[in-house]
Amino acid sequence: MPRAPRRSSVNDSATASEKAVAIALLPWFVLTARDLPWRRTQDPYAIWISEIMLQQTQVKTVIPYWQRWMEAFPTVEALASARSDRVLKLWEGLGYYSRARNIHRAAVEIRDQHDARFPTDHATVLELPGIGPYTAGAICSIAYNQPAPILDGNVIRVLCRVWAVPGDPRSGKTNALLWDLATRLVKATQLFPPQHAPALAGNCSALNQAFMELGALVCTPRDPACSSCPLQAVCKAHRTRRVARYPRAVKRVKATPRRFQVFVVQSGDGVWVGRRVDGGANAGLWEFPGVELAEGMPSEPAEDFLRWAGIRPTGLDALLEVKHSITRFRILTMGHRVHLALTLRTRLEGAQILLGWSEARWVNGETLEALPLSAAHSRIRAAWREACVGPDGRKGRQDPIQTRFRG
Repeated sequence: MPRAPRRSSVNDSATASEKAVAIALLPWFVLTARDLPWRRTQDPYAIWISEIMLQQTQVKTVIPYWQRWMEAFPTVEALASARSDRVLKLWEGLGYYSRARNIHRAAVEIRDQHDARFPTDHATVLELPGIGPYTAGAICSIAYNQPAPILDGNVIRVLCRVWAVPGDPRSGKTNALLWDLATRLVKATQLFPPQHAPALAGNCSALNQAFMELGALVCTPRDPACSSCPLQAVCKAHRTRRVARYPRAVKRVKATPRRFQVFVVQSGDGVWVGRRVDGGANAGLWEFPGVELAEGMPSEPAEDFLRWAGIRPTGLDALLEVKHSITRFRILTMGHRVHLALTLRTRLEGAQILLGWSEARWVNGETLEALPLSAAHSRIRAAWREACVGPDGRKGRQDPIQTRFRG
């Protein structure tokens, strides 16, 4: 974990501020904390799953996913024994699927190397796949009340404003300073009498969660509610009326547009799908075949299909367009339904080598529904299902295929 410089304005004035922060935040969190399902337990496994799901994802989105996950995999051992397709299926729609794959790998490691018991040692937790300093600190402090620091976007924003920390919080020097401050704050909290709800492990748990809660609900990126903030009396940015200056804005990388044509190839009662190879984007997920269009290239679905597969489809219908973002990419995915004669299946299968798939299958609607797909392809699947069956369960529009969808 990065360390802060020995001398800094934050270090020089931290002791009094640390006490004031703890005195203000501990009772505030007990009184105002949201009633979230993972806050009703001290089970490190349940807390771990919630912390991974909450990365890059809003709380309201995570709640039903977490509840379904815990019902399906109530223990580490249950998760470790699950098939990867089932794990990815339960994650479907959350995005950043490497998180789910790392959770599965870590569960197997915990089962095989730690007797299916989640480790209590911070260093051991940090060694698990997919767990970095923030997640390890969150688990150990929330579940075990250890004085382990946390530092995510919300906590960074609060610390930078309260102590008026200059500099880019992602730079080495400033980031190390913030980690050092977070460490000393959670350690200082141990000096106070317990001020926490029964569901919490103790003051370290309460303080770290209070920082996350404050950044999410009060000390927000835009229009922070300073008048209702429990730290306004000690906040340097508020006192100098420079809240908007902290943390220092980071120049965003210009977004790169990308376009894909995706084809739900239907032949008889089968749909052709493939699994992404390990090690790349969406590894292990299933998808429909597709091609990426070069920048400025006209969008002609039938011609794009012919150019890729070497086959002219017997019919092609537009399904929908999906706009989404992954890191710096702004992606437009255009979904189409393609009708292919049974006699052309073998020729299509020969084009698999161009798709980066580890395997391919012809599946019926029921099987297709059970496969884990990325968010964009999942929406295309839903549009195809509606086109085949219709929202009222009757046969869909313009469907020349006699076999109904069986999902």
